[in-house]
Amino acid sequence: MSLTLHAATTPSLTRALTQVRHILDKGEAHARTQGWDPAVLLGMRLAPDMLPMLRQVQIVTDIAKNAVGRLSGSEAPKFEDVETSFAELDERVRRALEYIGAVPASAFEGAETRSIVVPTRAYGELRFSGKGYLFEFVLPNVHFHSSIAYALLRHAGVPLGKQDFLGPIGEA
Repeated sequence: MSLTLHAATTPSLTRALTQVRHILDKGEAHARTQGWDPAVLLGMRLAPDMLPMLRQVQIVTDIAKNAVGRLSGSEAPKFEDVETSFAELDERVRRALEYIGAVPASAFEGAETRSIVVPTRAYGELRFSGKGYLFEFVLPNVHFHSSIAYALLRHAGVPLGKQDFLGPIGEA
């Protein structure tokens, strides 16, 4: 049996977003334990020209949910980017996970060759086949933005390790 785009998409995105929720939980708990305003962590950047952690999480959820929408030919929910707290970010990630989990595998039939157009500010319209979109754009971007969120929290002293980023490994 060959690997379907649904099998390559949904579990990977679900894992990434689940682990983003996990590191956010640990980040908020650490801030409270230290007596810090948790909002300080949400505003952290790795460099002055990089987006803050809050925006990294917004972007990773947008890429994940929009990928499922584009690949399945369905309409992904729109998120307004109004989050200002860990609780609101957690709810955003939860809603993205709920949508991803609700799209049936059958909706991905033909997704490998589906024409995907992604509007961007920096590059104009990017054009892909469904397979190219997933492997060349979606997965690298999801891992980039989730790893930036991880790195920001780790830099702030949140007790995170590789397992917190990766999640459970292997078959149960």
